[in-house]
Amino acid sequence: MNRPLRAAEFFAGIGLMRGGLEAAGIETIWANDIEPRKRELYVANFGEREFILADVRDLKGASVPNVDLATASFPCTDLSLAGNRRGLGDSAAPHGLEGGSSMFWEFARVLEEMGTRRPQIVLLENVLGFQSSRGGKDILDTIRELNRLGYSCDLLSVDARHFVPQSRPRMFIVGLSDPPRAWVADVSQRPAWVQRFARTPPGIRMHTAPLPPLPESTTTLRDIVERFDSGSPEWWEADRVDLFVRSLSTLQAARLNTLRRARTLKWRTAYRRTRNGVAVWEIRADELAGCLRTARGGSSRQALVEAGRGGLRIRWLMPREYARLMGAENFTIVGGRNQALFGFGDAVCVPVISWLARHSVLAVGETRDRSSMLAA
Repeated sequence: MNRPLRAAEFFAGIGLMRGGLEAAGIETIWANDIEPRKRELYVANFGEREFILADVRDLKGASVPNVDLATASFPCTDLSLAGNRRGLGDSAAPHGLEGGSSMFWEFARVLEEMGTRRPQIVLLENVLGFQSSRGGKDILDTIRELNRLGYSCDLLSVDARHFVPQSRPRMFIVGLSDPPRAWVADVSQRPAWVQRFARTPPGIRMHTAPLPPLPESTTTLRDIVERFDSGSPEWWEADRVDLFVRSLSTLQAARLNTLRRARTLKWRTAYRRTRNGVAVWEIRADELAGCLRTARGGSSRQALVEAGRGGLRIRWLMPREYARLMGAENFTIVGGRNQALFGFGDAVCVPVISWLARHSVLAVGETRDRSSMLAA
């Protein structure tokens, strides 16, 4: 087959899944999301021709074009340890509003409605809490549903820190309608829980693709932070900095003092937490950002601490820094600051998707004859 693989992107968000796929040579020809603010960012970067602004509950299989790959970064609200943990079986969102994790079942419904036109490959992405949600029932139900639709599944866990200075572990499911037999093999590169899962539930179809070792990133916060002069209004005022410092525990205060005494400038990120009913700030010990989140409240936003040479300055992380932390350096940012943070916090890390696409999705074509794929 001479043409590139073609993808349909469900829960497309601002388009970072598309960015990662296209970097690997996979063409997105259809995308869907329900959120107008995310659509604005998507269209600013990729155009509006392929984007369908609609509730996935209103989509029909007949409206999805012939594709080789369907991706789904469905909402993590009910799966995340930071969320409500209701799991796949519940969504409190009214029709027409962004739903919860049960939207996976709507994705599965659309695939089923596609019938014989179902794509040969599916790629699902979500938080690591997916594997423990409802005692493991949700991930088992997902695998069984994909099996019912004709897909054998591979489970992977990849942390964005291998590519960018952000700790962002995510779980991926790669479903293949016809996995090459040569791939039913080694599981040594999967986390222990994946290996246990693959051996335990009866009657499920799984496979493992051989993958190269993940790269070791040498990029740190120093490489992605914006430089602002001392007079910039982005820096917090003295009273706010003082409140930050006074909230620190003994351990955190010692960490900050070490940074301030450094001979060169250092950068760390900090989250606001609630400990014993009290709001406190906690500074990361390493040169990575914490996992970016959807900016809906104060605890979801990260502050940037710049310290050294006896000084201390603090500000919020900026949209451009969010983009760099997601591997989207050249992403066009439109709209307000919160709109951008909202979009990036829900997105996938571009180089992670590219790596998976090259070594898992595209490997399908390298291992077997692609003539069974959909005709151009």
